[in-house]
This record gives sequence, C-alpha cells and structure tokens, in this order.
Amino acid sequence: MTQYRFARIGLLLAAIGLGAVPALVQTAHAEDKKAEAQQETVRKDMVKFLDGKTLGPLLEAKKYSEASALIDQADAMPNKTPYEQYIINRMRLAVALGMNDKPKLIEMLESMIASGRLEPAEKAKFTQALAGYYQEQKNYPKTIENLQKYGEMSGDTKVPRQIMAIRFESGDYKGVQADLLKKLDESIKTKQPMTREELHMLADASHRLKDKANYLVALEGLVRWHPLDRYWSDMLYRTRGKENYNTRFSADIVRLQKVATTKMEEQDYIELAEIDQLEGQFIEGKAVLDAGIANGAVTMNAKVKKLKAELDKQAADDMKNIAASETSARKAKNGTGLVNLGYAFVTMGQYDKGLQLIQDGIAKGGLKNAEDAKLRLGYSYAMAGKKDEAIKILETVQGNDGRADLARYWILWVNRPYPATVGEDDNKKG
Repeated sequence: MTQYRFARIGLLLAAIGLGAVPALVQTAHAEDKKAEAQQETVRKDMVKFLDGKTLGPLLEAKKYSEASALIDQADAMPNKTPYEQYIINRMRLAVALGMNDKPKLIEMLESMIASGRLEPAEKAKFTQALAGYYQEQKNYPKTIENLQKYGEMSGDTKVPRQIMAIRFESGDYKGVQADLLKKLDESIKTKQPMTREELHMLADASHRLKDKANYLVALEGLVRWHPLDRYWSDMLYRTRGKENYNTRFSADIVRLQKVATTKMEEQDYIELAEIDQLEGQFIEGKAVLDAGIANGAVTMNAKVKKLKAELDKQAADDMKNIAASETSARKAKNGTGLVNLGYAFVTMGQYDKGLQLIQDGIAKGGLKNAEDAKLRLGYSYAMAGKKDEAIKILETVQGNDGRADLARYWILWVNRPYPATVGEDDNKKG
C-alpha cells in the first residue's frame, strides 16, 4: 500500500511564513479588539532584527546562520511581550523550514498554534503541516491527534481516510481491518461505493494478517465498484484456492472470467476449451479457442492446432445434429441432456431457446445436482442480458463448495457499474 503523505508542506509554510511579517510587526490580527491590537507591537529596537526586508534576502540566499543570529539578538532582549515572542518564534519557524530542521519545525508549529494569534484558516494549515511532520517522525499518536484537529477546523472530508491510512502505517492492521469491514458492510447496504484506496487498504491489512477470507471480501468490494480485469482475475484465482472449492466448477469460473475481463491468459482459453470438449460443449469450446486465437492470447502451436481441428469438427457435427439432439434429450429419463443442450443454444446466442430448454431440464428432474443446473440457468440469463431474471435465480443458489460464490460473483457482474468506472488503460494494466 502507498503510504499517505501530506502534499507540499514546505510550500504551504513558505506561502504563509515570512511574507506576513511586516503586517504582524505593526498590529495584531484581531480586528474586533482594536484597542488591544494597538498595544501589540514590536518595540522599535527589536524590529531591526526581525524586519522581513532584512531576513527575507538572507533566507532566500540560504544564509540561515546569519538569519538565526539576528533572531537570537531579538530573543535575547529582556521583558519580551507575548506578541514579540510570537513574532520571534514565527521567524524561527521560517528558518527551520529553510534548514528542514524537523524537530525545530515541530516545536515552532506547536508554539504558533498554541499562541492563539493565528487566523482560523492559517491555524488549520499549520495544524495540517504539524501532523505531516509528526508523521515523518513516526509519532503516530500525535499525527492522528493533529489530523483530527485539522479535520474539525477545516471540515475536510478526506481526513477520516487519511487517519485510517496513518493507523495502517502505524501497524494497527487489526483495527483498520475491523473498521473497514464495518464500513464495507454499511456501504453495501446504503449503495455508497468505497474508494479503491480504502479497499486496497482492507486487502493489504488482511494480507498482513494472513486472513485469506477477508482478503477475498476486499476483492469482492473492488470488483463491485471498481471492476478492473486484475481484480476479477485475482478474485477468481483465489476462489479456486479455497479449501472447500470443488474442481467441477473450473469451467464455470473461466466462463465468468471470459465475460468479466477484456482478455484472459492463454492457459484460461485452452483450459475452458478442453473442459468443454470433455463435457460435450463443443460449440462453446470452439468459440472460446477461436476467440483466444483471434485476440493473440493463444499461440497456434501443434497442441492448439490439434485441439482446434477436433473442436471444429465436433462443433460442426453438433450443429448438424442439434435438432435430433433435442428429440433425444426430451425422451431421456432425466433432464441432464436438456440442460446441456440448452446451454449449447445459449453459447450460440439463441438465448430464448436455450433458457427454455434448461428450465425444461430442471423441471424434468433426475439431475445429479439440481443446484448446479440452477447456477447454469442463472448465469445463462446473465449472458442473455436478462438482469432481473438472472439475479432472481442466482440469489437462490446455495452451496459451500464454490457454487454460491460463483452465483454471487455473477450478480456482481450483472450489477457492474455502467458506464464503467474504469478506463481501458486501467484494464490493460490488469
């Protein structure tokens, strides 16, 4: 995970540092206390040491020792007023900034903030900068404390996420994971997307805790709202690695990957084509292999040429005999043939015909695993673009062997953001 860093702290302080000195020497900032403000001036014999016209060129020339010597002379004068000390400290802040003296910067920022003399907007900026320097010192409690104060003063909506990132950086993986899991649950209920940064943090925290289950939960969140190819591929790959995963769903996983990503790896195209050949889904197998060859993912070596030749012939035979296959399937004692034939029509783009045959097969019964057939019916509806029907079926699919996971993932695909929230370049990186 990329650590959070406060942007341009040095430029921020430079912009509000030395340039404000002449006005501060003349009067205080509190316009509603004019009488008091008139008393808050720097004595004339001290002004010559703190004059911005003198200190400014020294700081620009990086003559920090000479600048510090002038400030020291002012600081050595007796009976300094609180306002004079404030101006002196402000000048020390400018020197510390130029020298990148982190401990001194922290000391002076604390002094400025505690002085009560900063305008609200300026105080917020100083507090944000102080949080940044504490972070660089790895003082995480102080970083969080000042970030919280900055958030209260500025109303910056990014602060809660920044605090979460600091907690992560400090090693509070368990706490960060718990809070982000709670937010994920609320975000799903309220349909308010979490950011990629938050979900990456959840995945990273889970990885560091060796929590494979919640790593997958984070990936589901990324696929839900930020469906890059790499998130889909990682989620499906890790689903295969679950202890309870049944290998009979290998083809189903690759089928989902094929529709959910812009391009698969060579072995994925070949795997699905080979499984389709074994299961008698020759039409899909041919289409899958042809697609991989066409987009350049699959190389035409001897093995692929042999597989392609076989699938070409088998798919052609299926196309010739498909009418007879339906008659045979309807005469069978169980609905397995109708389900398989229906899915073949789905892969040909004849969705209405295919969906009806699958439903007829399920209704006929005698299936080895009716829940598997229900999963196939659900994602066939999804492939046909029938969103509501797909979700209605898929939400009823049960099983702890990977089947329910696949049903849930197909629902994620059906509900994917459209227009897509990611660009082509992002997907190509996946």
